[in-house]
Amino acid sequence: MRIWDIGTDQEQQAKVDEMMLAVGLDPALQRGRRPHEFSGGQCQRISIARAVITDPKLIICDEPVSALDVSVQAQILNLLEDMKVRYGLTLIFIAHDLAVVKNVSDRVIVMYLGKICEVAEPDVLYHRPAHPYTRVLLDAIPVPDPDVQPNERAAVIGEIPSPVAPPSGCRFRTRCPKAQDLCAKVEPVMAEHEPGHFVACHFPTAPGETLPSRNGSATAV
Repeated sequence: MRIWDIGTDQEQQAKVDEMMLAVGLDPALQRGRRPHEFSGGQCQRISIARAVITDPKLIICDEPVSALDVSVQAQILNLLEDMKVRYGLTLIFIAHDLAVVKNVSDRVIVMYLGKICEVAEPDVLYHRPAHPYTRVLLDAIPVPDPDVQPNERAAVIGEIPSPVAPPSGCRFRTRCPKAQDLCAKVEPVMAEHEPGHFVACHFPTAPGETLPSRNGSATAV
């Protein structure tokens, strides 16, 4: 607030106290403490307060709960949802935890090597993935069922290409179980697969379609 010259010293202190209370911290107890004296969850709450205190319209949350225990993750996610509604915020939530992404998002964008592969609402994306990369991402989620073997799920082969020198055409083609010659020659453009569901793929998967699994059999999409 001092950098942006927002308010007087007294107004700044009052705003800080207000934001601390908004993120669930008692300013009287926390004031004067050093950074190393806060827990991971408290540090995240303070980071959220710092982001919101200048009244932004948009906040980018880059892996905001990845280093936290599951119980603390839930608290921070609930706090973000509350702050979004209270202050009219738009949040860009970047994460690798697919369960978290599904629970917090109004719309999901899947990216691979810096390119957008698919865009859809969470329920649509998680139940009817159209891009092969989205499919193998979802198949990577562990299933708490001893009868489901990892090698029976959709396969992704090879190493991740260098983002400095990505493959021609579709960037996922070198690892895609559906890749054909066209994928190497022409970069796919984003197109509407169904209303509100966009995919950048020459050969998007259809409901009921199968992909090769790691053991050579087929797995349903």
